[in-house]
Amino acid sequence: MAFFTSLGVVLGASLVGSLATLFTTGSPLHTMYTLAKSVKLWAVVVAMGGTFPTIRALESGLAGGEVATLARQVAIIVAGLAGATCGYSLVTAITGGE
Repeated sequence: MAFFTSLGVVLGASLVGSLATLFTTGSPLHTMYTLAKSVKLWAVVVAMGGTFPTIRALESGLAGGEVATLARQVAIIVAGLAGATCGYSLVTAITGGE
């Protein structure tokens, strides 16, 4: 779930954000690439469900010895990172960036 959430955030933000350049001067592909690059971190935060619940769960996992809770939160973070990176890679392939 976190993978597809962060993937959707990166793809959606870059696609919808690049539509604004149709009304201004600029390249939609360059804007799409720039937005995908800058929204990557926020996509991971959205996939985690915000920062404070995740920090609380990590704290309870570390301090309380709840290994299952800690492992679940780490898996969510890794899946969010993977989804955001996959979305960024797709946008980079589409736009020919880097």
